[in-house]
Amino acid sequence: MQTTLYEKIVSALIKQGYIVIDNALEPSLYEALFQDSLMQEKSFKKAGISNQKALDATQRRDSILWLNSTNPIQNQFLSFSRELQNYLNHSLFLGLKYYEAHYAIYQEGDFYKKHFDSFKNSKNRVVTTVYYLNKNWSEDDGGELLVYDKNDTLLETVLPKANRLVVFLSEEFPHEVKPAKKQRHSIAGWFRIDKF
Repeated sequence: MQTTLYEKIVSALIKQGYIVIDNALEPSLYEALFQDSLMQEKSFKKAGISNQKALDATQRRDSILWLNSTNPIQNQFLSFSRELQNYLNHSLFLGLKYYEAHYAIYQEGDFYKKHFDSFKNSKNRVVTTVYYLNKNWSEDDGGELLVYDKNDTLLETVLPKANRLVVFLSEEFPHEVKPAKKQRHSIAGWFRIDKF
């Protein structure tokens, strides 16, 4: 099943540069990640902006916790991502060397204004992943991911529904998170060609 998922991701990255996949992981892993995110909530810190790690509440208001391979549940997600990294390198010759990811929690009213994931004048993040952990999410709950092309045309509005995975080329798609109307959980990650 994983190979089929990886093939689907590669095909979409070649054709359009992004993909939205429902029921991406095994339900038991999804549930374990959701519960782990809830249990770790007291360890989350306010997120910064860009590689300067500066706090700017006018641009971004979520809180994050970096995933750690010593946590058995988080390591299962990181293992899935390492396998995907190997598949992307084998299929697309991207030269990906590192994957980093964090839990993100958006409280009511939190948002992230439009941005690129690849830092300006620095080719580092190549492929972005966003995995959603939210149960019973509806259009009334806000927190949508809006994906644009470089001409500012809206390509996709993604509801942050449970077990939904979004993958896109980091340098190609500016995106934003609309204000959440209730607590919103996700895992954001990046395949990089550098480690720092």
